[in-house]
Amino acid sequence: MAPPKRKFPSSEDDGRVVAGVALRALQGRDLAGLAVVYSRARLGIDAPLVTVEVHITGGLPRLSIVGLPEAAVKESKDRVRSALLNSRYDFPPRHITVNLAPADLPKDGGRFDLPIAIGILVASGQVPGATLNDFELLGELALTGELRAVHGALPAALKVRKAGRQLVLPAQDAAEASLARDAQVLPATHLLTVCEHLATGEALRRALASPPSEPANVPDLADVRGQHTARRALEIAAAGGHNLLLIGPPGTGKTMLATRLPGILPPMTEDEALATATVRSASSLGFNPSTWGRRPFRAPHHTASGVALVGGGSHPRPGEISLAHHGVLFLDELPEFDRRVLEVLREPLESGHITVSRAAHQSEFPARFQLVAAMNPCPCGHLGEESGRCRCSAEQVRRYRARISGPLLDRIDMHVEVGHAGADLSAAGESSAAVRERVVQAWERQYARDGCANRDLTADALARACAIGESEARLLDQAVERFGLSARARTRVLRVARTIADLACGDRISSAHIQESLAYRTLDRRARY
Repeated sequence: MAPPKRKFPSSEDDGRVVAGVALRALQGRDLAGLAVVYSRARLGIDAPLVTVEVHITGGLPRLSIVGLPEAAVKESKDRVRSALLNSRYDFPPRHITVNLAPADLPKDGGRFDLPIAIGILVASGQVPGATLNDFELLGELALTGELRAVHGALPAALKVRKAGRQLVLPAQDAAEASLARDAQVLPATHLLTVCEHLATGEALRRALASPPSEPANVPDLADVRGQHTARRALEIAAAGGHNLLLIGPPGTGKTMLATRLPGILPPMTEDEALATATVRSASSLGFNPSTWGRRPFRAPHHTASGVALVGGGSHPRPGEISLAHHGVLFLDELPEFDRRVLEVLREPLESGHITVSRAAHQSEFPARFQLVAAMNPCPCGHLGEESGRCRCSAEQVRRYRARISGPLLDRIDMHVEVGHAGADLSAAGESSAAVRERVVQAWERQYARDGCANRDLTADALARACAIGESEARLLDQAVERFGLSARARTRVLRVARTIADLACGDRISSAHIQESLAYRTLDRRARY
């Protein structure tokens, strides 16, 4: 009798066997050598989630960090080792792999020292990790185990609040992070206190948001003597958020006027203050909580580069226009700036934000700033003075002014001449508080009518808010023809006229408002100086 034929498993049976073996192996696997810790990276003003995975296995002792780390992140292996040993913990003499996910997101700085250290301690069984999913950790470690401050605490706190977790970070950053209302911020000073909190849940106490400090004294407009036209233009610029160019000889008070503008602007809303603080926190300058609610005033030197002005770098950081968000950007000696540098202002002046593109990623920064610039009428600065000191030729004056392009001038709402005060130096002007009261009333009218300042009016809102009669339209059309104004300049004349009417509590724009608005377009006139 022939032996029975042997039945071989089909490919389908092989698949079931392999899957069953893998499932049983996974169910019986010991995961004690794996820990997952949550943290936050810094990408512009954003704080994307980073999952720090720590895996300890057998093999030659080694600590490797993967996930696109920069040099500062790679060096954390030495800081973490010393911090663990000096905190009386064991550093496992095994192969340790640290993965910073997502792998295609660049990681920089020392902010991942704390989560890496905690991940090693949990994976090696030295610290319990049952509650680890409830926390996100940030912080640079000293060799002694103490925690040092990191940049970008506020953007991280805003993201952690949205995620519903608690943020553990260095105590130096607690005041900044607690500005994110309702965020669970737990400040720590040492690695040991973080480990104790993971074990007991009682070592760290939530940081409470400190009340905003009183705004520091700002320069008062009463210090400016005379200059009634320039003071009036400054008030109109503040009341509508308009850009302003001051033109005049040296020593006439252009810089003094510009530095007084933040003092007459309306108080910042909480959202505006938070947006400004977020940009500052994400920059290399860091944020000082004592400046909370204070409108920024940025005055870069005329040698500044385009990257310094709009932001950038291999890992983009905010530039001066973003640091001036909801505040004032003052460019003194405007024609002395490189023309290519000035041209980068054109897009953010219109859109209120700037997008910095790199090969790997893009970063978008807010840039809703108010531009105030100052310049001399000619290279020597004395053109038009009765003393006759100016010896600049017509060609020299033309080349000097040509450093500022027409498209950029179009985006500056008001061009105002600032002459020598003369006998007016004895006359004291109004204080910033008195002017600010009128400015606030004008802003309230604008927001009640359109929900925004006059500078931000959309096309439909502009047509509605700046409706004019036949006589006003005829006057404006004649000015456009006579001065050769562009369509953008015509719109800006209407915006300024609308602000003048708001300061006068007027419902409609009159011919007087348009005439005054046209008077602030000095560089658009055909007969110049």
